[in-house]
Amino acid sequence: MSHWGIYLLIGLVLFLIAGSLLERYNRKVEAEHPGPDITRHTTIGTLLSYDPGVAAVLTAQGMHCVGCPSSQAESIEQAAMVHGINADELLASVRKYFEEHPINPKE
Repeated sequence: MSHWGIYLLIGLVLFLIAGSLLERYNRKVEAEHPGPDITRHTTIGTLLSYDPGVAAVLTAQGMHCVGCPSSQAESIEQAAMVHGINADELLASVRKYFEEHPINPKE
């Protein structure tokens, strides 16, 4: 086996170990914090897939185009910037909504 073959084999083994560790970590985090992990990078489409009722929160904050197809791919941060809304306040409102309206875990 050539040196490149050995490097490739070592890289593959490391990749598989890292994937296993990441999966174990994700399961631990999900167990400790059930529900969605909502950050500034979460898209509007993802929020609406968790609970369409969050549209009322977004609309109340000034995002009146929640149903627009292009808004579905925008992150909370991008949407806030486009609409002149404070991203931290929008994120806080969305998180508060999901604290009050928990979604069902993955079924």
